[in-house]
Amino acid sequence: MDYIKAIERQQLRDDIPEVTVGDNVKIHYRIKEGDREREQVFQGDVIRMSGEGSRETLTVRKMSFGVGVERTFPVHSPKIAKLEIVRHGQVRRAKLYFLRERVGKSARLRERRI
Repeated sequence: MDYIKAIERQQLRDDIPEVTVGDNVKIHYRIKEGDREREQVFQGDVIRMSGEGSRETLTVRKMSFGVGVERTFPVHSPKIAKLEIVRHGQVRRAKLYFLRERVGKSARLRERRI
């Protein structure tokens, strides 16, 4: 079992900032199209974090032309070029699934004072 933990420890990235649920983040994700590679930015609120170690994932939700879009990213993936925290949200829950039913001003999160 120690072999698995040692391998997973090697795959962890140290350039990823400490992200929590409720934060508004910009994820620069590398996408391969044919023989070209480009970066696509996905900005939204973190509604869920799960897993630990190299298996850690975060689910980000954004509104795109009035439609809610959710995407799950592996945090320590080499496909993530950069992860920026835009602002920290103040939340009282670990999973923000209630945002799925909300639209407009009621879907906003208060900013956390640091």
